[in-house]
Amino acid sequence: MERPVPPQSDAGVLGARPIRVYVLDDHELVRRGLQELLESEGFEVVGMSGSAEEAARRIPALRPDVSVLDARLPDGTGIEVCREVRSVDPTLNCVILTSYDDEQALRGAVLAGAAGYVLKEIGGTDLLGALRRAARGESLFDDSVKAKIIQGLTEPQRLDPRVASLTPQERRVLELVGQGMTNRQIGEEMLLAEKTVKNYVSSMLAKLGFERRTQAAVYLAHGTVPDTGRAS
Repeated sequence: MERPVPPQSDAGVLGARPIRVYVLDDHELVRRGLQELLESEGFEVVGMSGSAEEAARRIPALRPDVSVLDARLPDGTGIEVCREVRSVDPTLNCVILTSYDDEQALRGAVLAGAAGYVLKEIGGTDLLGALRRAARGESLFDDSVKAKIIQGLTEPQRLDPRVASLTPQERRVLELVGQGMTNRQIGEEMLLAEKTVKNYVSSMLAKLGFERRTQAAVYLAHGTVPDTGRAS
């Protein structure tokens, strides 16, 4: 006998279909536990992995409604995966799941465009509710907290004369690069031609002494200067 589907307000459905979820965690028992919990509530788990590299490759192809990403992995972080997949497709919703209440990681999750950041100690019912909201495109971050993080982007950099040398447009480009946006997406946000954005990015990186936009994103997320060695 098929398991009855709960009412829509409680079920893992989006419209008339199940909410599609991708699970990234390096512990198999955690992955299986999440899969069992999600499927018992009507969600559809479309993929699972324990590797950041594999998840970054598969998520854009599978296009889940929401991805649950472990914050710390052997080959990267869920925040990096979130930033990478959203740079490919900004409609992808991601929730960072972590064991650590880390302010820098919270800040990084906001800048990466994550829908939310929740601790693994969260109750099953609350997690399911969070995933339903994220799948609908809602933010799980309190508006005031998110605004504070965004407004505080330049706080650690105010002492850095390189940031002070940026024009207002270059600073805005820096913020959007930190959110994982592509040149095309930045152009749409700022109403600029993609070629113009490319010029702003090149100028901004040169003034900061960086060679890659990922270095600028790390600088914003952590308030530290990353390795500026040449890419191999």
